[in-house]
Amino acid sequence: MVSTNDLKNGMVLDLDGQLWQVLWFQHHKPGKGNTVVRSKLKHVLTGKIIDKTFNSDTKVDTAKVDRSEMQYLYIDGDDYVFMDNTTFEQVHVSAETVGDAKDYLLENQNAFVATHEGNPLFIELPASVELVVDYTEPGLQGDRSTGGTKPATLETGKQIQVPLFITTGEKIKVDTRDGSYLGRVSS
Repeated sequence: MVSTNDLKNGMVLDLDGQLWQVLWFQHHKPGKGNTVVRSKLKHVLTGKIIDKTFNSDTKVDTAKVDRSEMQYLYIDGDDYVFMDNTTFEQVHVSAETVGDAKDYLLENQNAFVATHEGNPLFIELPASVELVVDYTEPGLQGDRSTGGTKPATLETGKQIQVPLFITTGEKIKVDTRDGSYLGRVSS
């Protein structure tokens, strides 16, 4: 149990037997009445996002979520196979649980796998990853280093927008939260 005054981003709550991850929260003191805590919660299994308001200092259940650093190995049918870096135990994680993280996962890359009672809940990637551009159209004469963008396909198959000066085969840094281009990676 934790007080709503002690909520933190990333915390997983157990509300009516369902697991919700706190994406955002704010303490709000209206002109009249008691202080409330506004929050944005994401259902861990379905990905549904809701807004929920709690009275200040209300007790809510927290779920015990274990985060283990694991190495992504390979795809086995519809499952992604990860290996725990300390016990070397292999864990199969469904494609639904991996979700959009698949667009940034390379073999032998480390990621955090969050589990609750032994069941994988979600994958946490670093804020940015370095990926190679598999294909992008060549830049046109007169392109500038600032300004326009063009589509590029990364080595994972994900398509993002990159500046016009990026070429096929270059290694770039990509934000895993929104898929945006962050910059070139110097060799």
